[in-house]
Formats: sequence, structure tokens, C-alpha cells
Amino acid sequence: MRAVTELELPELEYFDPELRGPRFHAEMEELRERTWLARSPLGVFVLDREAAGFFLRTRSATFPGMKIAELFEIEEGPLLEEMRRNILNLNGADHRRLRNLVNPAFTPRAADRWRPAMREFLGERWGAVRDDGRCDFVAAFAKPYPSLTIARVMGAPLADAPRLHHWSNWIQRQFDAPSLMNERAEIERAVLEFYEYAHALLAERRARPGEDLLSQLLAAEAEGDRLSEVECVNLVLNVLVGGVDTTQSQLAHGMRLFCEHPEQWELLRARPELVPAAVEEILRYEPITPFTARILHEDVELRDVRFPEGTIVMVCAFTANRDLDPATAGSAGPEAFDITADRGRAKPLTFGAGIHFCLGANLARAELGEALGFLSARIERIELDGDPEYGSINGVYGLEALRLRFAPAAVA
Repeated sequence: MRAVTELELPELEYFDPELRGPRFHAEMEELRERTWLARSPLGVFVLDREAAGFFLRTRSATFPGMKIAELFEIEEGPLLEEMRRNILNLNGADHRRLRNLVNPAFTPRAADRWRPAMREFLGERWGAVRDDGRCDFVAAFAKPYPSLTIARVMGAPLADAPRLHHWSNWIQRQFDAPSLMNERAEIERAVLEFYEYAHALLAERRARPGEDLLSQLLAAEAEGDRLSEVECVNLVLNVLVGGVDTTQSQLAHGMRLFCEHPEQWELLRARPELVPAAVEEILRYEPITPFTARILHEDVELRDVRFPEGTIVMVCAFTANRDLDPATAGSAGPEAFDITADRGRAKPLTFGAGIHFCLGANLARAELGEALGFLSARIERIELDGDPEYGSINGVYGLEALRLRFAPAAVA
């Protein structure tokens, strides 16, 4: 059995700033056709569904957050504190305890409570652009909508939504190596500012509980155990970081896909019951977390390959999501964007898998579903008004701008 370090593997230029958009698609699809493994200076990339699921679920691997802290010499300060307390970096009994306490606040039913607020925010954004017939969708919808929703979920003033977006955008960059190298001071400042804000908001909720997430976390109890204030604040930070830039990016990519596949938009308009399937297809086809890192804390063997302890494995959701059984890939195949395809039980790996499956997945699905249902009922035709401006595949893979032209439906 050979170690993965001894194999001749193709190279993925992960840090190439031009690796985005159509070029990213083409290179990843070419790699997936050749192999299930690739390498880069960062680590080993796993490209197929079975291996991706294995490394996301194995107890022999953890998220390498503290390894990142070590590599970038983050030895003190608010960012180190946040990394140590981030639920992504907790494992074993500590992780189980937190998940048991907070899971009731993140069920599908819990997410459904916020749907009226989502529709309210969408209506406000639509009213601002309806008569223009064109907009930058990122600035007009995708950016403000999730931060307004998170503000409502947190019980924060809606006027604070831009600040929440700013903090989320910066704190999220701890998962982006180039940003950690070049913008660490701004990331540290955002963490510190959010901690101060969240502690003040938490104190207010202790005095005046409501129906918001902070109040639910303060009241959370399992077998006599409760969350501490520090745990509450860090969980809210996790929700903020995981629920603003991510939903913004996934919604923007979704609308881009519908512009590129207008027949799918017509289907969605004609059959509103397809909204949940459309959400899943967007998550599958263009995952905004195309890579998820794991670090092995013991040797692992898979397919006659040994992965030594300490290996960083980058699980590629982009290729894994397209690695489908031909019998359940749909008539057009896995490379097609098709909201009517029956993909069987092959759920997208966009939210991860295993014990670290995304805490806010149900809220994100609800936000995406409400946006698609709202917009498809009000826009008859939609098309690109210029080339999309793609962001980096490092960290959250989004769009900097998405200029659209649209024709409002007669009943809008």
C-alpha cells in the first residue's frame, strides 16, 4: 500500500486568482474525469462522492481550524479566542453537548417561523427595483436580504443589518488563506467588534426575552445543562458567519444559473411546487463552499492508499455533487442544471456531512426557497446584463456583481 505522498497526482492551482467561473468548472470537470485525487501545496484534494463523504464523516479527521491558527502564528487575541470556541473546532463530548443544546433552535420548523419576515424583506427589495427593469442583483437583493433575515433571527435592530453583514464578511475570511496572510488585522477587528455587540445584545435579551434566537439559546436546556454566555455569543457568531455571505453567494449563483438556463426559469414559474427541488439543484450545481478542509489525526487507509496522520484533505463538493449514479442522475445527466431531475437520495454535500453538518442549513434552505418563490412569481423573463463578476474560490465562492435585465410579470 502506497502513501498518498508517494503517488503521482495532478496539480490543482488552488491559489490561482484566475481559477473561477467557467475556467473553474472546466478544470474541475477535467480533473474529475482523470482521477479521484489531486494535490496542491495546501494538501490533498478528494474529488468523488464516495471518498468525499468518507472524509467528511470519519472520526479520524477534524476541521483544521487550530492547525490554521498554528500555521499563521495566531497566538493570542480575539481571533484565537473565536477559533478555540468555534463549534467547527470542537469535537467529541464538547461538540455533542453543544449540538444537543442548540439543535431545537435550528430545525425545519424553527426556520419556518422566519418565513414571513423573509417575504417582508423581499417585498421591500423588489419594490425598490421593479420599475427599473434591471439591477445588480448582488447589491439589490442577495447582499441585504440574508443580513436583514439574520438581524431578525438574532433579535437585533434591522438598522444594524449592514454592520452584521460587514462583520460576517470579514470574520468569514479566517477560512481564506490569502486573506489571513494579508488582512488579518481587519479580521481581528471584526471579531472584537462583534463580540462587544453580541454581549450587549445578550444582556438585553436576558432582561427582556423575546422569540429570537438569542432568547432561545439562553433558555436552551438539556438534562439540566445550559449554555454559558460565552457559548451563546460564539454560537450566534457561528450563525452570523455561516448564514450571511453563504446565503448571499448561493442566491446570486442561483439567479445566474437561471439566466443561463431560461427554460428552467419558465419551468419554475409554471410549477411553483418545484421551488424546493430548485433549491437543491442550485446547492448541488454551484456549491458556494466548493472545498471543505479536514486534517487527519491518525493514519487512514482508503482504496489501497494510506493517508498519513497530519494530512490536510480538501473535500471538493463541486465535483462530488456531480458524481452521481447514472441510474439516478436524471435524463440529462449530472452536468445539466435541471430542477426537474430526480437525483435520488444523493443529497448535495454543500452543507457538509457527518457531525459537522452545517447548523444553519434549514434556515439557508428556507431563505433560498422564499427568494425563488417570490421572484419567480414576479419576474416573467430574466437575462444577464453583462458578464458576472466571480469572487475567489477560496473560502466562500460568491459573485461580486450580477447585473440583470428582467421583465416583471403582468400580475406583479
